[in-house]
Amino acid sequence: MMFERFTKDARAVVRGAVGQCESSGARTVGPEHLLLALLDHEASRGSFALTALGLTAERRESVRRALEEVRRRAGLSRADADALAGLGIDVSEIVSRVEEVHGVGAMSGDRRDKGSWTGRPGFGRDAKDVLEKSLRIALAHRDRHIGDEHRLLALTARPGPSAETLADHGVTHASLTRVVYGGGEAQTG
Repeated sequence: MMFERFTKDARAVVRGAVGQCESSGARTVGPEHLLLALLDHEASRGSFALTALGLTAERRESVRRALEEVRRRAGLSRADADALAGLGIDVSEIVSRVEEVHGVGAMSGDRRDKGSWTGRPGFGRDAKDVLEKSLRIALAHRDRHIGDEHRLLALTARPGPSAETLADHGVTHASLTRVVYGGGEAQTG
């Protein structure tokens, strides 16, 4: 695979994402675990970029809380919830009813009380897509190695809850590209 092209920081983010996944009780690493690992990582290009865009420690906690709300909605983005609302389905009402019966967080997919599975979590398709997209972004910018900043750029380039949450906190693909690369944006197919 491309793991040998990862910088030390990028490898730390991947390991951190596995840790985030394990601590949540999930069986599969998703983009949200990569984002949580990025938020925890310090003194790296990705961390400096987040800080430059105003994502202070306090605002990073706000991102964590927003991601927790997404997990409570079974990973549905606001756009997904709005689309379902257009069909007359109230996601908040469904979450409330499920949590009344099964407890808070029941729709998150966490497996804390679901048997004794002890395997290492694998990377889900969406997380693999983020890793592949980070490679394409690095190549498009002619970067020799894949850093945690490329992971962050990939998360903001893909539609979904992670990109939506970051955008709500002022971190978009365009703003992040300007901070990381100083303006010009390469094509990232």
